[in-house]
Amino acid sequence: MIRIGYKRCEYNYYVYINSLDDVFFFTFLLLYVDDILIAAKSMSEVIKLKTLLSREFDMKNLGTDKKILIMEICKDGTTRIIQNQ
Repeated sequence: MIRIGYKRCEYNYYVYINSLDDVFFFTFLLLYVDDILIAAKSMSEVIKLKTLLSREFDMKNLGTDKKILIMEICKDGTTRIIQNQ
């Protein structure tokens, strides 16, 4: 991840962050053993990262995220906010 421009979060080593040209657009990659969660404002950035990772690793898309580790994920389509339940 470091090699492709991501920085490891200093507060949580499972989190990698890539800042796009605009300081308000980030791509977050949460990595824990063999689970990955990608979050970005732009779906094209998510697809771009998934494509890049799939060239290096065997991956499965398990669909919409409902849980990662012990956290349940609640997405509000109206406000576009993701919350931990």
